[in-house]
Amino acid sequence: MLDALVGVVAGLLVVASILVILGPQTRTLLRRARSIRPKAPRLPAARSPRDVAPAALNPKTQRVLISATRLSQWLRAHGQDEVARDLRAAAARLATDEPTGLYAMQTTLRRLRSVELDDRSSNERLRLLSTDLRKAVQDRFEQLELLPFGHS
Repeated sequence: MLDALVGVVAGLLVVASILVILGPQTRTLLRRARSIRPKAPRLPAARSPRDVAPAALNPKTQRVLISATRLSQWLRAHGQDEVARDLRAAAARLATDEPTGLYAMQTTLRRLRSVELDDRSSNERLRLLSTDLRKAVQDRFEQLELLPFGHS
């Protein structure tokens, strides 16, 4: 028992002498030693009930959005920024309010008929992309049973 007491006292004296040698830096070193402890990883906060994931889009709506994106990018690459901007706005509206977005897309498609490009192959590509979009919009119109799509 006496041996254990002498060992504890000797250990405390060694620790006290080290602290005296370190001097004023002792406090900062102790703070750093405390901060070295591994911290428990924080778990992400649980979603509140109002944070509902957006509903998946209908496949035909996705087809309209993909066609609109293709046509919009192609139009921007060929200097038709205003019509491309209208297509992107209609696509954004389609994602939030589908019937309104479809009508906006239809209006933009009508406006697209007046676009003429210099190159014959560019005009053909424009016609193909706009026809693809027109078909996709018409399919979605029919599926939603909205007013008939104008064929004029």
